[in-house]
Amino acid sequence: MSLDPGLRRLALRTLLAAFPGTTAPGWAVDLVGEGLAGYTLFGYNIAEPTQVAAVTAALRSARRDVLIAIDEEGGDVTRLAHATGSPYPGNAALGTVGDASLTQRVYEAIGSELAALGLNLNLAPTVDVNTADENPIIGTRSFGSDPAHVAAHAAAAVCGLQDAGVAACAKHFPGHGATVADSHLELPTVDAPLDLLRARDLPPFAAVVEAGAKTIMTAHIRVPDLTGDGPATFSSAALVDLLRGELGFTGVVITDALEMKGAALAAGGTARAAVPALAAGADLLCIGARVDADLVEEVAAEIVRAISDGRLPLTRVEEAAERVTALAAWAAGDRRSDDDGVGPAFPAPRLADLGYAAARRAVQVEGSLDGLGAPLVVQLVASSTIAEGPVPWGLGPHINGTEQVRVAATEATAADLLTRAGSRPIVVVGRHTHRTAEARTLVETLAASHPVTVVEMGWPSRWRPAGARAFVTTYGASHANGRAAAEALGLA
Repeated sequence: MSLDPGLRRLALRTLLAAFPGTTAPGWAVDLVGEGLAGYTLFGYNIAEPTQVAAVTAALRSARRDVLIAIDEEGGDVTRLAHATGSPYPGNAALGTVGDASLTQRVYEAIGSELAALGLNLNLAPTVDVNTADENPIIGTRSFGSDPAHVAAHAAAAVCGLQDAGVAACAKHFPGHGATVADSHLELPTVDAPLDLLRARDLPPFAAVVEAGAKTIMTAHIRVPDLTGDGPATFSSAALVDLLRGELGFTGVVITDALEMKGAALAAGGTARAAVPALAAGADLLCIGARVDADLVEEVAAEIVRAISDGRLPLTRVEEAAERVTALAAWAAGDRRSDDDGVGPAFPAPRLADLGYAAARRAVQVEGSLDGLGAPLVVQLVASSTIAEGPVPWGLGPHINGTEQVRVAATEATAADLLTRAGSRPIVVVGRHTHRTAEARTLVETLAASHPVTVVEMGWPSRWRPAGARAFVTTYGASHANGRAAAEALGLA
């Protein structure tokens, strides 16, 4: 059965899709002309600046105010620099420095790069208050564990991005920082009363609303006292009563990716997740990363059917589309040029010095780094989260003439590493090293009989290996964090 053309176009106006490859396929450009709100670019869409500018220009040729989004948080979550690591430290490092004006400058630099490439919506900053040390998905993406501190930096980040002409998206409402599960893989539960949520998790969202954030992203988390059995993405109590009513947000509510298990499993599939999200008060539906033309049409058809059979009020979808249209008009404001309405083909010069200087300020050293000389650098293999992706990390690109080996803690032996090191000190570089017994045991065995320095590039814990000469914390694993650590060690 063919869809009503007017309702199909209305449904498309609420969708943020994706496409594979480093060029915009014909179907993707055609959908923009037919009303699709826009696209999110992922690492697999990014090769180099000229190519990115060509992709955004192709999309904009179909409609000038198309939304072109990206997850460019800096730090451990980067798409533009997915092949090398970000030249900017992430939120944990910026929060550690504690200078909100620096946070604003860093985010303005990120925004300037995005705007120069034709991107106009950044799915950042993460404003979750990371109160669970073992949080598997937020961690270094957070400005810290203190609500007021996170709120100040969250507002600064939003102002920085939007001063550069790029819409900010504060995430993940009503707060993903207390979870010990990953909503990409399951539906996490935050069993907190509303008073605790208001005191602990909501201050950063109140701050970004006050700062004028154009968009806020939902979390696929369950808060029983607020959302009942389902995720916040499907909860009008969360999105309408709390976010709009209590906090006064008037911008666009964007969903986290509907393909994530926290939403898709609860709804019975990605397309089916669209209707409860819209009904709950979401305006722009991020479908996900694995998207093709058929999935876009399936989601649109699900929305149209729900309108037609009365499950979804037409007025609710019209309201959502109107908000998205207003956002798109704002985001298109800095996209004019004298000839074709397309932004510049090359990015403004990268303000790399700003990012590297900020990362250096975040490094914390416990103990002594004297006498390292030319150590053996041992990088412990660590997996990346789905949000981060397989981005390079560590000291490797920054140390010259210093031997480095990569080992898995489950396979390496202290005896082999000690033999390889000989008389040289050992520097162990890891991410969340404390989380596995094998890694802790390996480091502590080495430190019991040999000079060992540990570099921690993940969210820090209270664990400090007995016998280690020094413990260095970078608060992130970006390219900037790696260089800062190498410089602190005297190896750069």
